Amino acid sequence: MLKTPDMLVLLCLICAADALYKQWIPDTNFENRTNWDGGVVPCGNSVVHFAAERKVSVFVETAHSVKELRLPSYGEFIFNPGAGFFVSNGNEPGCESTTVKFKNHDSSKWFDPTLWQSAATQDDLLNKNFIFSVHEESVPCGYDNVVFKSSSSFKVDTSSALPQIPVRSVSILGKMFQDDMEFAKYLMSQTGQLQFHGSSRLVIVDASCEDATGCDCGNSANHQRICDAVTCSPTSCEKPLLPAGHCCDVCGAIVTIQYAPSFQLETYRQRVQHLFLVLPQYKSVQVGMSKVFKSTRLLKFIPFGTKAEIQVVVVDEDKGFQAEALAREMVKDANSHGANLGIVEAGFQTSSGNNGNSGNAGMIVGVIFGVLIMFALVTALVVLVNKRVLRIPSLAQMPSMSWLGRGSDVDGALGGPLDEGFDNPMFDKPTVLPDVPSLYAPEINMSISMGQSQVHFVNPAYDEKETDFTA
Repeated sequence: MLKTPDMLVLLCLICAADALYKQWIPDTNFENRTNWDGGVVPCGNSVVHFAAERKVSVFVETAHSVKELRLPSYGEFIFNPGAGFFVSNGNEPGCESTTVKFKNHDSSKWFDPTLWQSAATQDDLLNKNFIFSVHEESVPCGYDNVVFKSSSSFKVDTSSALPQIPVRSVSILGKMFQDDMEFAKYLMSQTGQLQFHGSSRLVIVDASCEDATGCDCGNSANHQRICDAVTCSPTSCEKPLLPAGHCCDVCGAIVTIQYAPSFQLETYRQRVQHLFLVLPQYKSVQVGMSKVFKSTRLLKFIPFGTKAEIQVVVVDEDKGFQAEALAREMVKDANSHGANLGIVEAGFQTSSGNNGNSGNAGMIVGVIFGVLIMFALVTALVVLVNKRVLRIPSLAQMPSMSWLGRGSDVDGALGGPLDEGFDNPMFDKPTVLPDVPSLYAPEINMSISMGQSQVHFVNPAYDEKETDFTA
């Protein structure tokens, strides 16, 4: 039977197995003072001014008294039950008589990572239990649920490097859209056209991350657009780090995990959360995990494809010191429990320049990789020889071995005289063939003649009449 803490962890793992929920922060609510110039919500003595050329959908939550209301040429109010406007006589106590202008929200862009909040569940959104991510993954991924606050309206520019922006679902004014045809009808409505504008269309796809080791977010095509919306703060550490998918240097650590097929990203995320981040010393630490694809190089300079690995970005508010301590703890944990977690190897680099590795797994992989390359080269050589693309030189074509003569030097070098075998009377001693006196005679050199189209020779071992050969 599971103990209570284990049961809580299991429930968290079940929740985290689903896609993340990413909530849009800005709104166009009448009651939000940040939407007004001067940061003051209009009151009974105010002249409320909406620019005539602005197209905006404004959510009104309660009733308001105003002195005057100047509306845009194209726009709408979405009234909560009981909300509305009434005209006052302009004598409301404590209310300054002034013109209050509604701000322009055309510049609120979808690919601005500072305008999104991420959480594992909708309850975490309400409780503000947000998740830290690199900039690319702060914007909704293709398998994420997009949430616009239930009692609010908004305006967002969906311009993208691609014609479409895929998401898993969209929640607007408390209604969740999970079918693209239904959502397309909403986009064509007056409210939808006021809330969404830009060159790309938001689409709902029936997709989820089916890979337990993690999935690619899909925002790399808009990396520059994302980074253009980010203002980086100066760093105070010795060697700032730039994580993959992030726009700014950070102080802290990056843990790199090489994993096996049994690895589960969400399980490991929850392990780090409940094993380390609950400790008091890591209260200010933020951890972001993602699967990244990095190019590999043979002999450190020849491009050799890409490989997937898990990147864990660890940052804190204390110049990265606590982040470095947590990175070491994570690698130590990988050393002890990596086999059970599906971790093959874990290493880290820090903004102080102190790096570490979990073991020699990388060296073993390198050795195996080298053996495979050698085997491939030998196999290729055999194939080329069999197809006669390459030829192996014969012994007759090998370099002369005359230096291994039969002299006394060689005999001495080998410890005694060499055994020369037996005499061959046909080749070694031509004088033993007296019955063929002309075989080695000088006149044999004259028995070969060449013409324009013929070669004629005489073989003394046969009848002279049978030796004609025409080439």
